Amino acid sequence: MNSKRQQQIGELIKRSFSNVLQQHGSYIYGDALVTVTSVQVSPDLSMAKIYLSIYNTENKDQVLTQLIHHTHPLKQELASRIRNQVRRIPQIYFYRDEIVDEMYHVDELFEKIKTAYPASKSGEEE
Repeated sequence: MNSKRQQQIGELIKRSFSNVLQQHGSYIYGDALVTVTSVQVSPDLSMAKIYLSIYNTENKDQVLTQLIHHTHPLKQELASRIRNQVRRIPQIYFYRDEIVDEMYHVDELFEKIKTAYPASKSGEEE
């Protein structure tokens, strides 16, 4: 369970880093759509895990790799936005959030089931 301070710092990083990606992200990864889904902060506030959803690209791992290679300038931009709210800027690590991808996959499976086994008529009971 995260403390109240961890949740506050996580939400601050989430909002601020979303703005960083809006302004500087397209220079790094092109036309892909990257959104921050959540941020988990360590108990000592020294590390932040940033979970990202990546859309509009076939190679999501490449986008994540490009973000990892640009961690330092992204962290500097984040630091300029939150330096008045935190004492130390945490180390940031990027992770791909696959929950939305899994949700779409489950929806596709349900659609396949619906087409393979059409609903029986209301008068027919099995």
